[in-house]
Amino acid sequence: MPSIAHAEALPGAGHPLADDDFTPVFELLFNLLADVVRVRRPELVKYLFQTGSSLIIPEDLRVPALQVTGIWFQLLGIAEENVAQRTRRQMETSGGPDSVGGTFANVIGSIAGSGASPEDLAAALAQTEAVPTLTAHPTEAKRVTVLEIHRRIYRGLVALETDRWTPRERDGLVQSLRTEIDLLWLTGELRLEKPTVEQEIAWGLHFFQETLFEQAPQTVENLAAALKRHYPEAAIPVPSLLSFSSWIGGDRDGNPFVTAETTRNALALYRGAALERLIERCGEMIRLLSISSANVEIPAVFLAALDDLLDASADGEEIRRRNPGEVFRQFFVAIVERLEATRDRDLPARPFASPEELSRLLLIAERALITLGADDLALTRLRPLRREIDIFGFRTASLDIRQNSSVVNRTLVDIWTKRLPEGVETVPEPNSPEWRALVSRELQRQELMPPDREALTPEAREMMATLDVVRESHEGPDNRAIGALILSMTTSAADILAFYLLGRFAGIASPEEDGSGSVAVIPLLETIEDLRNAEGILRELFAEPAVRQAIRANGRRQEVMLGYSDSNKDGGFLCSNWELYKAQERLVEVGRKADVRISFFHGRGGSVSRGGAPTGRAIAAQPPGTVEGYLRITEQGEVVSSKFANRGAALFNLELLAASVVSHTLSSKSEGHMPGRYGETVEALSGLSHAAFARLIEQPGLIDYFNAASPVEELALLKLGSRPSRRFGAKSLSDLRAIPWVFAWSQNRHLITGWYGLGTAFQSFLKFRGDEGRDLLKEMFERSRFFRLMIDEAEKTLYLADMDLARRYASLVTDEDARDRIFGMVEAEYALTVSHVLALSGSSRLAERFPVLSRRTEHVRPMIDRTNRWQVDLLREFRAASGNEARQEAILAPLLLSMNCIAGGLGWTG
Repeated sequence: MPSIAHAEALPGAGHPLADDDFTPVFELLFNLLADVVRVRRPELVKYLFQTGSSLIIPEDLRVPALQVTGIWFQLLGIAEENVAQRTRRQMETSGGPDSVGGTFANVIGSIAGSGASPEDLAAALAQTEAVPTLTAHPTEAKRVTVLEIHRRIYRGLVALETDRWTPRERDGLVQSLRTEIDLLWLTGELRLEKPTVEQEIAWGLHFFQETLFEQAPQTVENLAAALKRHYPEAAIPVPSLLSFSSWIGGDRDGNPFVTAETTRNALALYRGAALERLIERCGEMIRLLSISSANVEIPAVFLAALDDLLDASADGEEIRRRNPGEVFRQFFVAIVERLEATRDRDLPARPFASPEELSRLLLIAERALITLGADDLALTRLRPLRREIDIFGFRTASLDIRQNSSVVNRTLVDIWTKRLPEGVETVPEPNSPEWRALVSRELQRQELMPPDREALTPEAREMMATLDVVRESHEGPDNRAIGALILSMTTSAADILAFYLLGRFAGIASPEEDGSGSVAVIPLLETIEDLRNAEGILRELFAEPAVRQAIRANGRRQEVMLGYSDSNKDGGFLCSNWELYKAQERLVEVGRKADVRISFFHGRGGSVSRGGAPTGRAIAAQPPGTVEGYLRITEQGEVVSSKFANRGAALFNLELLAASVVSHTLSSKSEGHMPGRYGETVEALSGLSHAAFARLIEQPGLIDYFNAASPVEELALLKLGSRPSRRFGAKSLSDLRAIPWVFAWSQNRHLITGWYGLGTAFQSFLKFRGDEGRDLLKEMFERSRFFRLMIDEAEKTLYLADMDLARRYASLVTDEDARDRIFGMVEAEYALTVSHVLALSGSSRLAERFPVLSRRTEHVRPMIDRTNRWQVDLLREFRAASGNEARQEAILAPLLLSMNCIAGGLGWTG
């Protein structure tokens, strides 16, 4: 750690970037935080930056010590974003736009260099849609208030980069930064109450309002610039590429706080945010476009559209009188009136029927400006607004409705129990052959008798009320307000058909050929068994006439969601990823035979255990032919903050996502599937790894070890999100959510979910294959994107794991036999995995190949390690005080803060 010294300002933007450009930012923020500590808690300074294993802090200083540790990790994250953005700008300044990897300039340049024709590129772009999906998983502890402070600190760092300030002005900027850090201290990190779903919705909308509304259209403009740069002679159409979805307010799987009314309110909030943004942006056009018809000849098409708009507004004649001759102002005043009527149906103007209606009007205005020679106004001011409408519509994001298959089936059982279907004497057991046949038969009926809602169980009434909200959404101004029905824990085609049938019972009509009234049901395949059965599930599903009709209405496309986290908990790291890879290949083939385009929704989280990996590499490692222009991916918790909290980062991450989809779509056409011997090798390694993972999971006492050697039980007291940590209140391993499963193993620095079983798999493989096998593994490491990504991400996780600290947590286990046996397995597997990963990569130490990760980790590791040691002591004290409520209450705040600090230091929770 640097010494506490005078805070030096950052070098100006004109200064060349140093080799270690992070140091000036690091030292500035460190010194400002230290100054706050000296003022707020001077007695803490002598403890704060000591990190020895024997450090003991007085009990009354635990909370402030952990608080400042958490703030420091937050500041480091802000510094990293600042330096990354500055580095990208410097790269572009020195090497041109093509030099920044992952951007459209870089990717389109590579595509052009490969000889791809304009026609092939246009075809790929025409089918491209990248869909980030914000989820309500409880992995983000920061409130909107804290995020706003972070944003101001980031902007303060950006302001300090310029050379134009006088010394006095620069000192003022530095003082403003200190004030914001002081405010972080005074605000506090812990939530006193669990956030409500409404607060989670506000958290999600914060990112749209701060960055995404603005930067998503800019992403499309960057594509347009790249096409002009690399295909100057070709008029390649530029589609909008991006759309957004959300689970926040719609995900009710195991969350009793998400009700039908919650979802109805969520839809209103998302719609209101989009319309408020459009009203504001069109208001800007009113102030900007002061063009007078006395000076130019206005195109007749525009004038006709203006007349229609004025007729549809509340006071067309008044608008004409207010802005005589200023036809563009009249145009946008009328648009604003109609947008306000779309938001508030009690207003007299005619609401817009759809976002597409508004988009067509803006295209007319854009073309009129170009006709007048005002190309710059049209392309830099009006076109981004039109892109905004195309991307966000009147919905901000499409809200998915997620429910567990067991709830869906219980609801259908309840409906049939109250009124037996014709010819049925008893309701069959769900997922029995009789059940499957009955669901299919009833789904094909032209008329269905609606259920007696009052006679249903509360759970079934709530399920049907939720589907009522789905039906109502079709009557709103944006038919994409509801995205899809996500069916978690899908185990059969009958599960999916049951969801379609409940929709029929709720009055959701069969879809028309144009897609109107259509609601797609997306199966979420989460366990290893379900992934292996995926091929049969979809083949059976496609045989259903009602499903084929829905698929036709959806452009002959069926979306499938892949669960990374539960499959990891089920089969371990390598087995999970390999089963996901194979399932995608098999499902695409099933779709090809059925003339259905299969698209994938990847349920990735922030950690490696939950599918986290660098975006570009993760997409490039998908099987050939499985992206085909469409990729949907979850963005969860702290990942949302890191990607979208600031404009530069948001633009880069959106561009990286969309450009990677385009790149994979084109490149996979020329790339074959994984060679057979590679696939056979990974299959063997996967089986060996799964067996090793299963031996650990099936150890007697494993659950007790997990509960005692981690803060998983205490996690429920941390006010991270509205969702309970278990689906239905049980305490079995199978019912524990994957998020707390990963969270707990990361808190105690075992991190088994990101590497366990690899060492045994390699050892066993090489025992039989010898030098030939070793050469094959090295060849795969060099040539297989999938295999290389798995090894790289496992190595990063091994680097963050720490067996010395893990042993401290194991000391909390009172059963000596279970403790020694289970920790002995973990420790031995860790050493074995490290040795094989290093032998494969040729490195002398972990993370040698990942300098950015190792630099960041070395900055935070001493303080994370210290916090881990404190957490072990706090857990021991908290549990020893069972029955002494006052004593536990005194320990609870520092214990919960320690969880936040460790998660913040690692960069993710689960």
